[in-house]
Amino acid sequence: MGKIRIMIVDDYAETRENVKRLLYFEDDMEIVGEAGDGKEAVEKAEKLRPDIILMDINMPVMDGIEATETISLRVPTAAIIIMSVQGEQEYLKKAMMAGAREYMIKPFSSDELTETIRRVYDLEKKRRVNLHVEDTAKKREPQVVVVFSTKGGVGKTTIATNLAVALAQESRGKVVLVDLDLQFGDVAVMMNIVPRRTITELVQEIAHLDKETMESYLIEHPSGIKVLPAPSRPEYAELVIAAHVEKIINQLKEEYDYIIIDTPPFFHETNLTALDMCNQILLILALDLPTIKNVKLSLEVLDSLHHKGKVKLVLNRSSGDIGINYQDVEKSLGMLIAAHIPSDGRVVVAAVNRGIPFVVSDPRTKISQAIRDLAHLVISDQGYQEDLQKKEKKGVFSRWFG
Repeated sequence: MGKIRIMIVDDYAETRENVKRLLYFEDDMEIVGEAGDGKEAVEKAEKLRPDIILMDINMPVMDGIEATETISLRVPTAAIIIMSVQGEQEYLKKAMMAGAREYMIKPFSSDELTETIRRVYDLEKKRRVNLHVEDTAKKREPQVVVVFSTKGGVGKTTIATNLAVALAQESRGKVVLVDLDLQFGDVAVMMNIVPRRTITELVQEIAHLDKETMESYLIEHPSGIKVLPAPSRPEYAELVIAAHVEKIINQLKEEYDYIIIDTPPFFHETNLTALDMCNQILLILALDLPTIKNVKLSLEVLDSLHHKGKVKLVLNRSSGDIGINYQDVEKSLGMLIAAHIPSDGRVVVAAVNRGIPFVVSDPRTKISQAIRDLAHLVISDQGYQEDLQKKEKKGVFSRWFG
């Protein structure tokens, strides 16, 4: 197996030497290059094509943030790990928005560095596999993904916002997030966006909707995704009808690889249109009886609409210590769960209050990794019941005959 090819970028030669010493005894890693500033890093990255770049932030000529952004665009196969003495959230946010995969605070130990390099490298390999799947499908149909549940408070919007950002990070595709919770949508709040115009104003121009008109209503988030906010007041919801939603989705499919749609917790004509037009339905559930009951009823309705085959069950706030285990829920629903999002109230609440998706503010946490795993299910178009049943059967045979 080939070694992990690493480039070190720091304006202090002594720091570069120290990092090399930390990696000296690692048989699966090799240093292929060094750079003393961001401009030199960009030039060498294009020439050397390393797997991992260890990048300092504060450097002359071009700083690490600008260099990270440039390399992410020019050498997308290189995964960048920021090394900095700056531990503030603002630096972390800027680094992740620029395209960094990890953020390490100096000083760090040899074990911390090598473990981070291997983890980022493994994640990058998985991402490349998923990108290859998409490439071999040769510009497959844009994916319309509806995030849905008929029970409020299960974390739909939290999952939708973080998933959209994770998709942009993992696929490098164009992502738009549509808030179709027309009365009480919270996407703008969770993304720290103050919209001047929303879907309400957009539908006033629906007869003349084209690429330019659509783009003028979309708000660009620092993560690179675009957002179409919900109406600013509940009474404006009735101005948006199913025909509007159909036209908006069709227009977005002309320009975007992934259209993520957040929805209200009920069936409505606007929701039904989105469900009709989507490729994937992420049905969110939690381990409480009212939610399980509602999800079971939702599955029956979706089955009657011939949409059950598009459903991927996502268990939010997954935990083994609340009295109900997920295996019993699977038996009750007659469906296997595709993704488990762990419970982490501290991270989620803090991220919501800051208006920063936790995949950006806390990328190393288990909940962020779970969202990235969910993004890979969306990218690879996996996680349907047929996929999960095949995987389960394969596991049984392995236990019997392995």
